Amino acid sequence: MRRPWKHPAPAAAAIAGRHGAADLCLREVGDLLPRSFARRAAGSEDLVMRLQLHRKLERHTGCVNTVGFNDAGDTLISGSDDQMVMLWDWATGANKLEFHSGHGGNVFQARFMPGTDDRTIVTCGADGEVRLAKIQDGGDVSTTLLGEHEGRAHNVAVEPGSPYIFYSCGEDGLVQHFDLRTNTATKLLLCRSSVRKSGFSCVHLNAIAIDPRNPNLFAVGGSNAYARVYDIRKHKWDGSSDFGHPSDCYCPSHLVDDKHVGITGLAFSHLSELLVSYNEENIYLFPKNGGLGSDPKSSIKIGVNEGCKSTMAASGQDIAQPAPQVYVGHRNRETVKRVTFIGPNDEYVASGSDCGRIFIWRKRDGRFLRAMEGDECVVNCIEPHPHDMTIASSGIDNDVKMWTPSAIERAPVVNVEELRPRKRRAKLWHFDLPELLIRHLLASQRRQQSAEEEDSSEDLEDRLDSTGLLNLVLRAADRGLSSADDEESSDGSEECSLN
Repeated sequence: MRRPWKHPAPAAAAIAGRHGAADLCLREVGDLLPRSFARRAAGSEDLVMRLQLHRKLERHTGCVNTVGFNDAGDTLISGSDDQMVMLWDWATGANKLEFHSGHGGNVFQARFMPGTDDRTIVTCGADGEVRLAKIQDGGDVSTTLLGEHEGRAHNVAVEPGSPYIFYSCGEDGLVQHFDLRTNTATKLLLCRSSVRKSGFSCVHLNAIAIDPRNPNLFAVGGSNAYARVYDIRKHKWDGSSDFGHPSDCYCPSHLVDDKHVGITGLAFSHLSELLVSYNEENIYLFPKNGGLGSDPKSSIKIGVNEGCKSTMAASGQDIAQPAPQVYVGHRNRETVKRVTFIGPNDEYVASGSDCGRIFIWRKRDGRFLRAMEGDECVVNCIEPHPHDMTIASSGIDNDVKMWTPSAIERAPVVNVEELRPRKRRAKLWHFDLPELLIRHLLASQRRQQSAEEEDSSEDLEDRLDSTGLLNLVLRAADRGLSSADDEESSDGSEECSLN
């Protein structure tokens, strides 16, 4: 029988943490079920404080943008800028399988479909494609195009327990529903900046998540401040109804009218709480019924200080709402960062940071626990093991890092003085492109996309023109980087900090 959790020997002593000894006694006399004891022990805070680097999985030749475990937890999948998908025996570090994804750009996410013996994988990428990979008996892999987005496709969400159903979202604001029994894609909705159809632009979507407690509900977030929750049961598959109206919207009160923030990551807990990570801002945890309603513009301002209550207008009455729990200290500016729960009962919240660290907080009160060095530049992805306190992380580095609670000593409590600034890496987007240059780049891109596959002298001119523009961009970047770094280094608020 497979145990629900398993840790190296040094971590076994962690059971004697808070309530650990008492739980052990209760289990021995039969007052605590072994399964309940295992779940409590696996979520011990002592294990979090003993997390350390177990090994690096090194084979990719580009940034690793996605990591994920299979249902058993013994195989890890990763996808990268090198367009490759790799399967790992993470415990030994062995590369079990690798194949080209079929994408023409970076692989942004790769996920196993449940109940398929890890032979069915879905991916999405920078080319806007959503693809299906099938692993054959001999190890050969066939990939198939299932659907497309205009612009990058950042995220897929697999329906819990289903070997057939998953969703995708992209920068075109489109949410698509896929059923592998028919290999069909259904365009569910175009997410707009308002619930009204006209006069508002689409929201460029970065994240989608399905409620594990009620898989009929899914949330999306992107280039504005609202996390929108939809109920798939309201969709009419014959297209006879408008499904673009959310069931609920979530947003901290001070960000309701902020047009300069967006959402990079979403996650549902097993209690249907919604975790939302904002760029240039903090992470917020909303209770199940803590939304602003289907039309957030009808809500009045609500408080966000810990312990306070909020109100919103609903049917002419004020309804008390708890404020979201906030998690502070990390930095989320440079890239699209995901956010997740860790622990068998979602006891902790984890996120990467622009300073190259992995941040972990206690969920219930937002207390900061750990900041682990996870990347030379930026940590973008953190994925929890399905059964124990093991996590995988990835970012700008070309490897995947595995973390297990195997340290003999607990990590010391970190304070703000210990979070020293990390060396910044050169960024192409640290300078502003002239408007004329932007127009030339976009025009050149449109010409290349509309050109036929066969070569011609005109196509050659376009490619040479693009090369010249790229060189111009790189020269401008070289001139702008030093001034941008000097400007940022003088601003302490840009560094990871604990408030």
